[in-house]
Amino acid sequence: MKAMIFAAGRGERMRPLTDTVPKPLLKVRGRPLIVWHILNLVRAGITDIVINHAHLGDLIEQTLGDGSQFGARIAYSPETTALETAGGVAQARALLGDEPFVAISGDIYCPYFDFEQVKDVLADKDMWGNPWPAGKRDVAWLYLVKNPPYHPDGDFGLTLYSVSNEGAPQWTFGNIGVYRPEIFDGITPGSHAKLGPLIREYAALGQVGGEVYEGDWFNVGTVEQLEALNGAAKK
Repeated sequence: MKAMIFAAGRGERMRPLTDTVPKPLLKVRGRPLIVWHILNLVRAGITDIVINHAHLGDLIEQTLGDGSQFGARIAYSPETTALETAGGVAQARALLGDEPFVAISGDIYCPYFDFEQVKDVLADKDMWGNPWPAGKRDVAWLYLVKNPPYHPDGDFGLTLYSVSNEGAPQWTFGNIGVYRPEIFDGITPGSHAKLGPLIREYAALGQVGGEVYEGDWFNVGTVEQLEALNGAAKK
């Protein structure tokens, strides 16, 4: 399995820090956000990693190199301007291959997420070894988290590992997901496209699975959130 880390965002709410440092390289507890993900992926045996970048992308490449320092093989997908998440996947499509891949945002902090669990969530056969009927095979698997204070209404419902656009309670998408690459084939490389509408399209068809992740998870979206995480580490 391959992984993609989204690292192309500008990080406007993190300015002035992100004027000189790309957001995924900001440090939490002594380590860049993106390095937490790389180490956890490698620990699970997922060593082929694609990273897209735009703003200050050269610094990301200089810092991470080819990934060998982490035991990984990193390929980069540069974007002149950030293409959003689905657009970023479409741009990197040739690097990702034809098998399901895991994708994670480079600006979240979830130091104990075990990527071992993502490897079989989109298996081609059911638990009895039978191929999925046409239209019943999940094309995406989302990891949902409890709604943070800044997003109280959540994003998706969840019933028996099936993600829906409606229903209660609502959970927040944790920006960690596994996807079949062919669902991005309708997006022209180089175009801007968000992931949310694409996921909702397939959720309406009953083809998105998911589960709740209850471990530590933080969206590092503001300077205050970054300082809070680093402050907690010093106590």
